[in-house]
Amino acid sequence: MRVAVLGGDGFCGWPTALHLSNQGHDIAIVDNLARRNADNELGTDSLTPIAPLPVRLSAWREISGRDIAFHNFDVARDYDGLVALLRRWQPDAVVHFAEQRAAPYSMKSPWHKRYTVDNNINATHNVLAALVEAAPDCHLVHLGTMGVYGYDADGVTIPEGYLPVRVETAEGDWVEREILHPANAGSVYHMTKTLDQLLFQFYAKNDDLKITDLHQGIVWGTQTQETRRDERLVNRFDYDGDYGTVLNRFLMQAAIGYPLTVHGSGGQTRAFINLQDTVRCVALALENPPQRGERVNILNQMTEVHRVRDLALLVSRLTGAEIDYLENPRREQESNELNAEARRLPDLGLQPITLADGLLGEVIEIARQYRHRCDVSRIPCRSHWRAAAPDR
Repeated sequence: MRVAVLGGDGFCGWPTALHLSNQGHDIAIVDNLARRNADNELGTDSLTPIAPLPVRLSAWREISGRDIAFHNFDVARDYDGLVALLRRWQPDAVVHFAEQRAAPYSMKSPWHKRYTVDNNINATHNVLAALVEAAPDCHLVHLGTMGVYGYDADGVTIPEGYLPVRVETAEGDWVEREILHPANAGSVYHMTKTLDQLLFQFYAKNDDLKITDLHQGIVWGTQTQETRRDERLVNRFDYDGDYGTVLNRFLMQAAIGYPLTVHGSGGQTRAFINLQDTVRCVALALENPPQRGERVNILNQMTEVHRVRDLALLVSRLTGAEIDYLENPRREQESNELNAEARRLPDLGLQPITLADGLLGEVIEIARQYRHRCDVSRIPCRSHWRAAAPDR
């Protein structure tokens, strides 16, 4: 299978590209290196040393004997370049990671909000329009987020994709429908993912595009079977307050003796998935595409649900780290329940990795190995969901 991985240099994109290549697929990465530029902007860096992308690709060729092509352009800006690539290469599938992925980063300032909307929505719409123009039989797999559902504590189980509803007509009859679960974005980043959903629904209905939308939980872990094979292939390990995912942040903080930073009560319940499972889920989605004319295939890509404070307590018990409860920079409930269906990927063959499987220790060891690269001043989250009220 020919697969174009958009955003293939990023935290999820890079290990996905390697995993698919290792499976024997012909892979091309499209990336404008925006994530590396964000490090320059923020004055931070991955805890693990990330080699330049040409070095990464050369190392993979040396180790695996397989080539991965690289095309350096901006999917959100260079529509003509995207169309030309699709026409020339005619991929069987496109995996779309080419979006700004961090909620805190999307809330830093008006500029960051505008950039996130401009980049994410333009990228997604360019991909859809380009597929219609140049590769209408191609299967699009998009990495979405469980955050599109929101985190209100209403006790309702979130279905996998579509919500069955009954609507009363003007004549008093009842009509059954299936609709997208109502969106309830908690940040500008999450809002862009809810807008993605509407674009997908339209292009599947209007142009018969084959689309799979993976609503992913928070990723933990940093390595996969492929990235472990050589240090030049090592994956990102973000620990800063903008891009560091919560469990990885806790494990890194424990490794350097920094108190675990829990925002608010820690009663926020979130969905989680290990990075190795992320790449497996993408592969399973590629192997099981919808047919042209079918509605968007939506899969909840998560394996566990935990409260943030429970994760902090788990890491504290493992490592002896202290826990520091800080003011919550987000606008959200102090606690919530999260009940969501996630049956379809296991039905397709996913055997989930859980926190009990021992990989927490591996992540801690990676954090200890590279602890000298940590800038502790970058750990606190300095992005706030609302600006302080002006003095009167």
